[in-house]
Amino acid sequence: MPPWDLTSVETVLETRIFRIRRRTARSRLRDREAPFVVMDAADWVNVIARTDQGEVVLVEQYRHGTERVTVEIPGGIVDPGEDPVQAALRELAEETGYRPAPDARVVLLGVVDPNPAIQSNRCATVLVDGLVEGPPAPDANEELAVRRVPQELLVDMVRGGVITHALVIAALHHLALFEASGERPG
Repeated sequence: MPPWDLTSVETVLETRIFRIRRRTARSRLRDREAPFVVMDAADWVNVIARTDQGEVVLVEQYRHGTERVTVEIPGGIVDPGEDPVQAALRELAEETGYRPAPDARVVLLGVVDPNPAIQSNRCATVLVDGLVEGPPAPDANEELAVRRVPQELLVDMVRGGVITHALVIAALHHLALFEASGERPG
């Protein structure tokens, strides 16, 4: 399938966390032009952080988009100059206070396109096995409650509608694929 040829781009809206662009492009297959809207955002990262007791670190927070409290794994924006693993460790420490133990295993599990129809960014999932606890330092607008849940309860939390964030569910799927491949932390 050939790509479309870009004929024009206009920024419609620019905010602190994303930019909306109107793109006009020409189809190589049908020789026609059409308008499209693209949301540019920084790449994101999710962190599956596990304790030595087999618990996964979760955060509860109010989300303005859905106007309710959600249960998620830690995560956030990949800052300029960071790779996804660096961003994951920073976000984990900021949101929860947890940091990798000296003998921790840190693995990039996978990357997804959150919504390739309209978004240009990607979301990586990083596994951190082996943690030490410290004080969290959340951003000014983050109000988080940290909980630790046995990993075996996560599937029931997804099935029961407790965990509903699509990118968190994708991250948990990356973990399941990693574990099914025979890879084991340690």
